[in-house]
Amino acid sequence: MSFNSFGHLLRFTTWGESHGPAIGAVVDGCPPGIALSEADVQPWLDQRRPGTSRFTTQRQEPDQVRILSGVFEGRTTGTPISLMIENVDQRSKDYSEVAKAYRPGHADYAYDAKYGFRDYRGGGRSSARETASRVAAGAVARLVIPEVGIIAWVEAIGGDAIDPANFDAAEIGRNPFFCPDPHAAARWEGLVDAARKAGSSLGAVVACAATGVPAGWGAPLYAKLDAELAAACMGINAVKGVEIGDGFAAARLRGEDNADAMRPGAEGPQFLANHAGGIAGGISTGQPVTLRVAFKPTSSILTPVETIDRDGTATEIMTKGRHDPCVGIRGVPVVEAMVALVLADHKLLHRGQCG
Repeated sequence: MSFNSFGHLLRFTTWGESHGPAIGAVVDGCPPGIALSEADVQPWLDQRRPGTSRFTTQRQEPDQVRILSGVFEGRTTGTPISLMIENVDQRSKDYSEVAKAYRPGHADYAYDAKYGFRDYRGGGRSSARETASRVAAGAVARLVIPEVGIIAWVEAIGGDAIDPANFDAAEIGRNPFFCPDPHAAARWEGLVDAARKAGSSLGAVVACAATGVPAGWGAPLYAKLDAELAAACMGINAVKGVEIGDGFAAARLRGEDNADAMRPGAEGPQFLANHAGGIAGGISTGQPVTLRVAFKPTSSILTPVETIDRDGTATEIMTKGRHDPCVGIRGVPVVEAMVALVLADHKLLHRGQCG
């Protein structure tokens, strides 16, 4: 089996490789009659686009999206929506050494072990280039859930975290790090620059909050909203951990401290805390849905690392080319997209069962 699709009623499939002619997504199950054009998708792709600052890969991709199907006279038709993004700035020659030896931390060996063959140009299908397709699909999903606001930000880079007391949502779009703390953003400039100049890389933590999610989305046991959010974000390249609400910190609390106490409210319960991240029993509670996503350091680095070649001979490798010194930075719009896709899917699932 080959798993390139995600979702239940709102289902999307991505296709393409890092150094192929194009990448894209097919979104199936989108309700008809929703206004949709390239202008609704492009702003989200521009957030993720490479080459926008010295803190990201210098690959120059305009990431201009084309809608090839599923829209007529500016509105969705209910049929599959095909989205295409051309690759225009590949440098496959940068990967000549990768064809001979495996890059530790990458999927090179794992792909070879599974398929007996791999596209070594930029990692092929395993490249983070694929996430542009997810962002395009996520832009469509956002239109299905206009009642929901989704915002993500970088919470920490290289272990250096923001100060929650300095959180300012308006700052997220004012710096190249999607950082809500201007003091942390200033520190991160030197931190990421130093890693880049040293031929190394840094990890990051991305946090996300979705507001306006009504109570009732999700399903018990096998389609829990938190489980599907975790699966969606774990499927993003370089992600090694996902927390919902307090996550692992909840394991350090006592029961009375972890409980999200309730009081009567004008429009339903008034919660006194949100340790659960807006989800209980796999179903949304009406509180903000919150999660944190851990991105490992970019595996493509100029520092030589011990490895083996395809014959099993010991060697060293360093990855030439243009790579993100901190891949988590451009992970912000990808996390938002995956959250949007899951929430839109569960809105339709809820409507299908409960009306």
